[in-house]
Amino acid sequence: MPKAKAQTKQNDSDIYHNLVSKQKEFFKSGVTKPVKWRIKQLNKLFSAIKAHETDILQALMTDLNKTEFEAYSTEIGLVYNEIRYHKKHVKKWAKIKKSHGELFFFPGKTRVYPEPFGCTLIMSPWNYPFLLTIDPLVSAISAGNTAILKTSEYSTATSQVIENIIKESFLPEFITTVQGGYVQNQQLLHEHFDFIFFTGSSRVGKVVMESAAKFLTPVCLELGGKSPCIVDKTANIPIAARRIVWGKFLNAGQTCVAPDYVLVDESIKESLVNAINQEILNQYGEEPLSNPELPKIINSTHFSRLVSLVPDAQTDAANNKISPTILDLGAINSKTVSNHPIMKEEIFGPLLPVISFNNLDEVIDFVYNRPTPLALYFFSKNRKSQKQIFTTLRFGGGCINDVIYQLVSEKLPFGGCGESGMGRYHGKYGFDTFTHLKGVVKQSSWFDLKVRYAPHEKNLETVKKFLK
Repeated sequence: MPKAKAQTKQNDSDIYHNLVSKQKEFFKSGVTKPVKWRIKQLNKLFSAIKAHETDILQALMTDLNKTEFEAYSTEIGLVYNEIRYHKKHVKKWAKIKKSHGELFFFPGKTRVYPEPFGCTLIMSPWNYPFLLTIDPLVSAISAGNTAILKTSEYSTATSQVIENIIKESFLPEFITTVQGGYVQNQQLLHEHFDFIFFTGSSRVGKVVMESAAKFLTPVCLELGGKSPCIVDKTANIPIAARRIVWGKFLNAGQTCVAPDYVLVDESIKESLVNAINQEILNQYGEEPLSNPELPKIINSTHFSRLVSLVPDAQTDAANNKISPTILDLGAINSKTVSNHPIMKEEIFGPLLPVISFNNLDEVIDFVYNRPTPLALYFFSKNRKSQKQIFTTLRFGGGCINDVIYQLVSEKLPFGGCGESGMGRYHGKYGFDTFTHLKGVVKQSSWFDLKVRYAPHEKNLETVKKFLK
């Protein structure tokens, strides 16, 4: 490595180390702990987003070709709701909780103290670059932490707007941003944070977890996976097709909880495929590539990867756009399904494989024997089948007769399990994720229960009465 580059990396490393040290000192001062102060910071964030709303919309258009409607409804508006919800409830969440009825502690009392972790690192992706940076930040602020935001190098316009918002609103020892790519990620992960929140691919998630393990730093990993969408023969086909097309091709398929592939009962497969194609026509027109409401693929690298999966897809290479494309892979147990590269990894683009099945047992085996998905969707009117699917299969979250909407509510936990991640956030779940719940016993000194002290020859029966 040339000496100048090595020196630059060393200087950056020193900057990040000093930044983490300053945030830890700021947290140690206790400034972030009063709930009134936290609410004040949430108000600052809300006001700053309002002031920069036009800039955010323009940045999302630049990075992903998102229309104002899509940018507001899937990013900015959700952040506003999250901030409002935390402001309304954080006082209750942050209260010391009393516990009653533990006779063994008499005359003492037990309490649970919600305590912020301290200096946190939030690493965000490019597909929803504003939402998936600011949403976890809201939880971090609400819980009383400091935060360093590592934004994506791919969504550069949005990353710059976020940096502007944070710089104008907060001291760097409380919240700051870091832009850049792999080098910056690695340098940050060499630092000792108190908590790390990561959203991105499973591959990078493993690197984050490995780095965190060196310091035994707790992590929340929001990853992805191949989320199945199951349609049985009792489903309302027009509704299912309409909602699948909306959810799959939202953000050009670059959504971690998008339906990755459709499993459909063989008896209705042709009807569903026809309905999906009709919905693509209804929602995107006869020439989707010319439709300004179709977002683009983030960059040429991802565009090329997607085209390699389905070379026959209609594309606009100059603008990194791919037309919504349906791919019929045949029966669930066929070699085509087993061998096709599109079934080997999360698609993350506007390509939708369709696979037929004959019974739900086939579907359960197929999904069960693959990595745990972040989401699962089931279109069916049969309550027995609904119960069978949702109690048998493991996945992060999902919907019956809809897609993606589990992501929207502040009252539902959002997160993966197994290969799709660990931890959860949104609303109180986000507050809890950025909080350590500290159990404390407050004991009296005017009474001492002597049964716990040696000698114990006469105390066993007494202890059994307490602990049976």
